Amino acid sequence: MLFALGATGSASAQDLQDREATPPPPIGTAPPTDPDQVQFSSGTLEYDQDTDIVTATGDVRMYRQGNKLRADQVVWNRKTGKVIATGNIAVTNPQGDVAYGDKIDLTDSLKDGIVDNMLVVLQQGGRLAAVKGIRDEDGVVTLRTAAYTPCAVTDSGGCPKNPSWKITAVKVVYRPDRERIYYTGARFHLFGFATIPLPKLSNPVGDAADSGILSPDIRYSRTNGFEVAVPYYFRLAPNRGLTVTPHVYSSVAPMAQAQYETLTTKGAYKISAYATVSPKTDFLSVTPNATKSAFRGYIDAIARFQLDPNWSISGSLRITTDRTFLRRYDISSDDRLRSTVSVERIDLNSYLGITGWATQTLRLGDRQGLQPVALPEIDYRRRIDDVLGGRVALQLNTLGITRTAGQDTQRAFASARWDLRRLTPWGQEVTLTAYARGDVYNADDVLATTVPSYRGRSGIHTRGIAALALDVKWPLVGAFMGGTQRVTPRFQIVASPPAGNLSVPNEDARAVDLEDSNLFALNRFPGYDRWEDSTRFTIGVDYALDLPGVAINATIGESYRLSSKPTIFPDGTGLTDRWSDIVGRTEVRVRDFVSFVHRYRLDKDNLAIRRNEIDATIGSKKTYILLGYLRLNRNIAPTLEDLRDREEARVGGRVAFAKFWSVFGSATIDLTDRAEDPTSLADGFDPVRHRLGVQYEDDCLRLGLTWRRDYQTTGDARRGNSFLLTLAFKNLGR
Repeated sequence: MLFALGATGSASAQDLQDREATPPPPIGTAPPTDPDQVQFSSGTLEYDQDTDIVTATGDVRMYRQGNKLRADQVVWNRKTGKVIATGNIAVTNPQGDVAYGDKIDLTDSLKDGIVDNMLVVLQQGGRLAAVKGIRDEDGVVTLRTAAYTPCAVTDSGGCPKNPSWKITAVKVVYRPDRERIYYTGARFHLFGFATIPLPKLSNPVGDAADSGILSPDIRYSRTNGFEVAVPYYFRLAPNRGLTVTPHVYSSVAPMAQAQYETLTTKGAYKISAYATVSPKTDFLSVTPNATKSAFRGYIDAIARFQLDPNWSISGSLRITTDRTFLRRYDISSDDRLRSTVSVERIDLNSYLGITGWATQTLRLGDRQGLQPVALPEIDYRRRIDDVLGGRVALQLNTLGITRTAGQDTQRAFASARWDLRRLTPWGQEVTLTAYARGDVYNADDVLATTVPSYRGRSGIHTRGIAALALDVKWPLVGAFMGGTQRVTPRFQIVASPPAGNLSVPNEDARAVDLEDSNLFALNRFPGYDRWEDSTRFTIGVDYALDLPGVAINATIGESYRLSSKPTIFPDGTGLTDRWSDIVGRTEVRVRDFVSFVHRYRLDKDNLAIRRNEIDATIGSKKTYILLGYLRLNRNIAPTLEDLRDREEARVGGRVAFAKFWSVFGSATIDLTDRAEDPTSLADGFDPVRHRLGVQYEDDCLRLGLTWRRDYQTTGDARRGNSFLLTLAFKNLGR
């Protein structure tokens, strides 16, 4: 926006502040049998028979066909139908809009008339003020030398204040039937300063959706130069809309963006698309830095439909023309895009899901041909209650994975799980579990998988899995320091015969790591392709302390395996030896001011920290700091691409230094070095990105400036600075 040196003189002619008059309440009598009849009440009443004029004073109220008037004095000429009201005037129409004025000259229908020093408070939000206003029989209000604002005109103490922004105009027309305001000779006023003139302007009232320009985006980046994006929304129907956004840059060709969204009786869907022509890095060329102009774009679509109370269908589509488009144009920082489709049926005791997905990698070192395509995964589950006193869960699952240049896998299994839960007279919670599963696998092109332990063997192979488990918890609860303390020792034993793990491929159980969430799991591998066999004991303690305003929760545990045979767990996962590493979690909350979560894993031999993860939030909603730290020091071989070690620190926060002003910022730093991950390019302190900004936000305006810096160059998405100016007018409809 361009600002003038000062406010225009016409802005002071309108008074948007509240008036002393109160909206007219109902008269309190029964509705008249004749809708055209005028209901009338007042403190005193005088009637001149010669002129047929009624003069009412003292809290005068009139009501007719949903139109209400309240004033100190009303003079009603019954011959001409003219009504002149003075003193603390308030008129309400059937829509709930309230008009205030010093003097109102209207007809006895109370629908139309002329108001001096008019203020209209709209039911949907916002207010209009003018030196003089006219309302016709259709409820259309026309104002001259007028102003409009949806902002608050009083502060938290009830004292008058200037609105953050308002619109002044030579002429303003409010159409209640269209829920829209039209301006002639308009001008925006921001913080009392007038912006560039707008000869023609209109906006919907309240949150109503209508066609029009949305808040623009202005930013600068080293790669694209200055950018201006001005969205325009087309209201195609009450349930359908299209937003078209041209992006104009100073250094590259423009980009077009469109978003279509619709809502039906069965569900909703949204489609977004981006398209441009710009230089694109060819990573397969002899000179990778060479660029050539090409079409570039991105499609992002999502849909969900509830066909009936049980059946639903959902899906998403995310696909781009190249690996750096999303980052270069600051659309997304994702390194993979997944497209899915799913049909589900859910009732009280069963679930059926038929799902397919495909993945597009945006990682520069990954081959697209190695990305899996699942067509389909079919998963059926059924719950049966009261079987031998317990609950049975049945599952049937099949999955087909194909790759254009990699291993293909097909899998099917059937399983049954029985759980019996009982409480002993001493308060222990005892759960007995029995589990059985039969698998069938088929694999092709297994040598295309670079990690031998993930391959399996070619051809068709079967596998049987069985397990028995006993889990005992003993909660001990008592009063402590004015609150409640709970200590829960826990013991689990799981027995499972050897399973043929390495004969089948591993597609979904690769990134295994011992942590508090899977310490007592029946199978501590994620997914289905690997199963933890042999017999093991797991012990742990859960602790909880609830005090006024303070809550502490913690857990710690370790497991022991009876068998001394080598396991299929990779070195460094904490599960390789007979004794596992020690894992735990501590969570502390102090009212709404402090939230602290610490997850850790300690080496069983020397108590070295193998996993150290901290997430903390300190502060109020307006002023706070976010801290995050993660270090995985597991000494895992670099050949296991799903389990590499890394170290990272994150910090962010916001400080409110005035009532509506705040500064904010965040930073991400890669602390990984070659000792932790030999494939890492980081040097032990490698900033990834940071941002720093200042923002003003009140009830109807958000204005901010953000500086962001990326420290990594990926193809044509170059490192450097970018700046974003945000200006959003709230309560301006859509």
